[in-house]
Amino acid sequence: MSDSTQVELLFLGTGTSAGVPMIGCHCEVCSSTDPHDKRTRPSAIISQAGTTVLIDASPELRLQCVANSIDMIDALVLTHAHADHIMGLDDVRRFNALRKGPLDVWAEPQTHQTISRCFGYAFEEPSPESKLFRPHLIRREITGEFQIGPMTWKPIRLFHGEMPVLGFRIGRLAYCTDVNRIPDESFALLEDLDVLVLDALQHKRHTTHFSIEQAMEVVERLKPKQTRFTHIAHALGHEATNATLPPNVRLAYDGERITAGV
Repeated sequence: MSDSTQVELLFLGTGTSAGVPMIGCHCEVCSSTDPHDKRTRPSAIISQAGTTVLIDASPELRLQCVANSIDMIDALVLTHAHADHIMGLDDVRRFNALRKGPLDVWAEPQTHQTISRCFGYAFEEPSPESKLFRPHLIRREITGEFQIGPMTWKPIRLFHGEMPVLGFRIGRLAYCTDVNRIPDESFALLEDLDVLVLDALQHKRHTTHFSIEQAMEVVERLKPKQTRFTHIAHALGHEATNATLPPNVRLAYDGERITAGV
């Protein structure tokens, strides 16, 4: 996408940490033939005016990028360091090879500490003979607003259970996965949105994720033009759930694209 007046979000994955279908489950949704009910773990692409940024690196990252023709990224931004959001990090080495250079990884200090334990090798300069086979990442710490190409990224403090995590606002789009509490001070950053992407795990309440009912309370407070729910468990069938939601609120699906103003 090259339009400098719009930011585009591509959902690479919209599922919960177990993915849908889940191993060993043969429920109606896990057995569904509807492609919208096939949900890989959560990652997304944000792009504007030729700059492409990956949010989180799910375990299916390689398959997600191939399926959606993602041939290059310019940076990676992490919401937090849970396995379903970082365990595809080694796969970004292919982007290093294609760009012939390192990639910036933006994250909070505690997230960097965790990924350094798993992927410490990726933050070291690879030897010339291993450049094609090793990721090469540059630490960038999120301490406030930051810039990637034409995009200003505004971090939004969220809570995933007791764990502080980040959402992000880029223009009139906000991406808030893995959240069950939004502090009062963060709501100001979520006003006047074209698109809100929000965690909505299932109908039943959960200790670390919004339920559909709780997510709808946020939507009713903020009144974005469009809302897409993500991090979706197998309890929610795509078509059946959408039939119960307002027209401007939908379950996201893998491969969906949506645009917002800047």
